[in-house]
Amino acid sequence: MEGDDVDMAAAESTEADLDDMKKRLKEMEEEAAALREMQAKVEKEMGSVQDPAAAAATSQANREEVDSRSVFVGNVDYSCTPEEVQQHFQTCGTVNRVTIRTDKYGQPKGYAYVEFVEAEAVQEALLLNESELHGRQLKVTAKRTNIPGMKQYRPRRSNPFMRPRGPFMAPYFFAPYGYGKVPRLRMATRYSPYY
Repeated sequence: MEGDDVDMAAAESTEADLDDMKKRLKEMEEEAAALREMQAKVEKEMGSVQDPAAAAATSQANREEVDSRSVFVGNVDYSCTPEEVQQHFQTCGTVNRVTIRTDKYGQPKGYAYVEFVEAEAVQEALLLNESELHGRQLKVTAKRTNIPGMKQYRPRRSNPFMRPRGPFMAPYFFAPYGYGKVPRLRMATRYSPYY
């Protein structure tokens, strides 16, 4: 009789645990649904595009629009700061950003990009071609847009130290002059009479 009481108490506690677990699972599912709804709302507000091709086209169009408001500045002095370049181009219009490219060690490469707020400023900036900054003559051109996958063709350079490659010739097994003798080539060395 006492054994039956223990079994009944254990069964009731496992049922209570199971009910608690079901309750927690239902709460977690409701939270997940609420989070999904909030995420969809945020994506809708931000106007995000789910299609990767459409996103790439949008980013390409955005890049072209930014590049139409930018100029390339060559022959920039290595000690020049972005603030000095901005000051130089301030007469053309409002400068949005100045980017001085650097190598992997952080040293300037000698050119910069200047992005303006308005596209009309690019024409004014082109008039500053061959102007001087830090004693160097700047080269100012309109920035071109890189098209992915349209890399300029560079033919493979030949290595002057490699033998020229010819068609594969199978080694011959029989001597061409008969009797199994293969004629030896005499190499001209410093100590031979053929030198």
